[in-house]
Amino acid sequence: MCGITGWANLDARVPPVDGARALLRSMCSRMTHRGPDSEGASVSTGIALGMRRLAIIDLVTGEQPALNEDGQVSVILNGEIYNYRELREKLEARGHTFRSESDTEVLPHLYEEHGTGMVEHLNGMFAFALWDARRRRLFIARDRFGEKPLYWGVFDNQLVFASEPKVLLAHPSVQPKLNLQALRKYLSFDYVPAPLSIYEGIQKLPAAHTLTLEDGRVEVKPYWRLSYKTREPVPDEREAAERLRELLADSVRMRLVSDVPLGVLLSGGIDSSTVAAFAVRASSETVKTFSISFAESSYDESAYARAVAKFLGTDHHEERLSVDLAADLVSEIGSWMDEPLSDPSLVPTYLLSRFTRKHVTVALGGDGGDELFAGYQMYQGHRYAQVYKRVPRAIRRFVIEPGIKLLPVKTNNLSFDFRARRFIAGADHDLVARHHIWFGSFTPEEQKELLTDEVRRASSDDVYAEARRMLAEDCDADNVLECAQSLDTRLYLAEDILTKVDRASMAVSLEVRAPFLDPRVGEYAATLPADYKLRGRTTKYILKSAVRELLPPFVTKRGKKGFGVPVAEWLKGRLKPLARDLLSRERLRAHGLFNADYVMRLQDEHERGVANHRKLLWTLLMFELWHESFVQTPRRIETSVSTGQ
Repeated sequence: MCGITGWANLDARVPPVDGARALLRSMCSRMTHRGPDSEGASVSTGIALGMRRLAIIDLVTGEQPALNEDGQVSVILNGEIYNYRELREKLEARGHTFRSESDTEVLPHLYEEHGTGMVEHLNGMFAFALWDARRRRLFIARDRFGEKPLYWGVFDNQLVFASEPKVLLAHPSVQPKLNLQALRKYLSFDYVPAPLSIYEGIQKLPAAHTLTLEDGRVEVKPYWRLSYKTREPVPDEREAAERLRELLADSVRMRLVSDVPLGVLLSGGIDSSTVAAFAVRASSETVKTFSISFAESSYDESAYARAVAKFLGTDHHEERLSVDLAADLVSEIGSWMDEPLSDPSLVPTYLLSRFTRKHVTVALGGDGGDELFAGYQMYQGHRYAQVYKRVPRAIRRFVIEPGIKLLPVKTNNLSFDFRARRFIAGADHDLVARHHIWFGSFTPEEQKELLTDEVRRASSDDVYAEARRMLAEDCDADNVLECAQSLDTRLYLAEDILTKVDRASMAVSLEVRAPFLDPRVGEYAATLPADYKLRGRTTKYILKSAVRELLPPFVTKRGKKGFGVPVAEWLKGRLKPLARDLLSRERLRAHGLFNADYVMRLQDEHERGVANHRKLLWTLLMFELWHESFVQTPRRIETSVSTGQ
């Protein structure tokens, strides 16, 4: 696990300027947290490659950049190539020689054999940059699901790239200017979907995409996509469960390879418990598991984690935390989260990562199970929405919706009144808008009240256009459930869940691996019939069938809990001074993005308990924390802004 950065001149014949190496080291210094163990740097005509290393595989000789035999192909890698041993064996049989035992070194040799098609042979989480000195070609790739990030942009005739935006901002050609269309999407989705980033001129390389710079031209294209076409012949449930067990067992086995201490993040839910169960079966040593607990019962899962750990016989570690401690961390998020992310579980994810890092350097987690096996309540909600839309409009408008608005306002985790209000807010919209209104924060109608006229004139109202294009052009699913899964896998999973885990864990130099995101597991799950995933009200039906005998009975019977924190109460108490400061009328008027009167009304209603605006206020608070740390917006909004996709 590492952080990578560098640049390539559009004219590859241009030699490095004075101070290039010092600049590269300065950029590397901004991501020491991603790789505290060592630094690698290479500067030559047309190219600069830099990295910080968190040593996991081959602690002694695994430094980067990794080279082929004659040094004409060099690679820097962030992540892990899990099938590197199998690849190395095949490459050695083809006559390639290796200097180290690292997974990174297979990449330059694999490129020699397959060119840019090398990515099709990789099973891993990765973002890597490869320089082919003979062809003067820069080749960059990101893993299939987007576990590892990659940001890039073209500035002053150089393509500059890095694992995090703050690293790019160390380059003198890159200025932290707000992208207004990305702001609109952040407010809608709670994150900025690729290929945009929150910064004007900086893009994200989407998951399962490659970037090639050659002869001054930049080409970005996909190399993989999940297919939801049901495989023929359709396996019966017993066969499907057995095959899924085999795939998950092998995926976990591959991800247990490490030259440093390793453990499992355990919540007691079906996904993390499944990973822990297979880890126990595959490991020759006692598996360490880790969890955190909170005093508030509606947010605490520690009893389930302890029960699973006892059943599996793991060496379990738990840290009990006060909610006040978690709240105190919120003000620090802006200093290290260099793109706004409105997911409150970022806080407990960071706390769990920090605690786990005291004991191990690598941890396995359960991310991806919800998207692949239909674990979210929203998937059932789409079925209910179809029924709801058949109710006469007059009854909905004058009876049901006013009744829901009269429900007492509760602030506990996923309260009924909160879910009911979100449901009716999205129920009348098409699938794409409805799904993201349920998941996200500000609806298109709410953005009209929130944003100033200048911002709205300088950006597009159609924030769901790219998501609709994805569904229409890139998704072969033929039912609502799998269409929603496809959207979540490419958007929510890649840009929220995996971004959250990457930033929170790497902030404390912890590597987190996700066995559910083995491409073999993802491809198999996608091609199973929809009712193998969601059957009636039973979510993750085939996964539960596959692992039922491996876990305590309660694991496959309990509903999804989530990794939440009491944001609604924080905004009334512990975080009220911070929110009132960052969302003050003076600050909002100074940057000219938001309607101060509307934001004041949201705060007043929330604090008085007449409405639960936690999602809206938290989204604004996270933006302001980021904005204060990384961007200074001119008072006058420029109208010549790129709208992106």
